[in-house]
Amino acid sequence: MRESQSFTLVIGATGTTGSRVAARLGATGRRVKAASRRATPVDGASPVRFDWDDPASFEGALEGADRVYLIPPIGSPDPAAVMLPFLRQARTAGVHRAVLLSSSAIPAGGPAVGQVHQALPDLFSQWAVLRPSWFMQNFTADHAHARTIRADGTIRTATGEGRVGFVDADDIAAVAVHALTEAQAPNTDLIITGPQALSYGDVAAVLTQVTGRTITHRRLTYEQMRDRLAADVPAEFAALLAGMDHAIAEGAEDRTTDTVQRLTGRPPRSFRAFAEREMIRIRY
Repeated sequence: MRESQSFTLVIGATGTTGSRVAARLGATGRRVKAASRRATPVDGASPVRFDWDDPASFEGALEGADRVYLIPPIGSPDPAAVMLPFLRQARTAGVHRAVLLSSSAIPAGGPAVGQVHQALPDLFSQWAVLRPSWFMQNFTADHAHARTIRADGTIRTATGEGRVGFVDADDIAAVAVHALTEAQAPNTDLIITGPQALSYGDVAAVLTQVTGRTITHRRLTYEQMRDRLAADVPAEFAALLAGMDHAIAEGAEDRTTDTVQRLTGRPPRSFRAFAEREMIRIRY
């Protein structure tokens, strides 16, 4: 199949990064299959049903695709169990490039999606693993931090004074499109951050200045964070997420990288610029 006739399959095409990746690919004239559980229409793309929990949906989604953007099943403590069989099927179906969304907190061979990361180079000759830091979008829409900000003006974490290189999902999508479309795939993992490492206290201060409402960071213990998360996600996954907060407190995410600038030719958006841009859509 000639590349001009092939599709890029975007899994999770209605999600935070998937929707942005699909839109950017479509704007370049590339053929896109927008995969989601309900085959939701996406501008500039062909909708297709895809559900990690339904292997019968894999074949139709893969038909005509030669590359894929991978969003792991949300909330799964063992995504490799469903993702690796899909990836083997994708390779057989003619996919030759895979770009996986992982996390800066999870290395190759680590827990959860780290197992998929480790397997990817042996499955595809062209690949990349995106390892973004925490999303700036976690403070907007219906994300957990946005809900507590609206409810009582707090951000609750077990990160202490630890700092994070928060990154805009638009910048993640720009790197993803580069990894999917450049003649030479990165064939490596890419840690993606914004331009500054900020504590959650710093974030609260910026949001206070931008919105005019007093917002504070409420520090929780690891156990408090784990138990709070377990009300909404499986206990094993809650422990993993709370552990990431503890790692932040220990300095694991106190870094910035030049990935966005180097691959897209422009600097990543700052948190203040993000907050100012999003202010009209934030109802705090």
